[in-house]
Amino acid sequence: MQRSRGFKSRSRKKLTKKPRTGRSNPITNKLQTFEEGDLVHIIIDPSVHRGQPHSRFHGKTAEIIGKRGQAYLLGLKDGNKFKELIVRPDHLKLQE
Repeated sequence: MQRSRGFKSRSRKKLTKKPRTGRSNPITNKLQTFEEGDLVHIIIDPSVHRGQPHSRFHGKTAEIIGKRGQAYLLGLKDGNKFKELIVRPDHLKLQE
């Protein structure tokens, strides 16, 4: 029998929230807006499943290329390859 290697495999520590850190997912995360060219940090919110990027991109910094519906199109270098991600604003934080 072969073990499953699904989308969330080996991400137990990354995709868990600390208990009782206040409100679990404030509405302000969903309502934040970004402009093209902004740099954002990809911080996955495990309580929101829609628009989640793959766990390998957690903690990376990307540039906003465009918008697709409610989500944003991000561009980042992963090794030597340029990758595009479609991520909802719940999982993004503006770089300061």
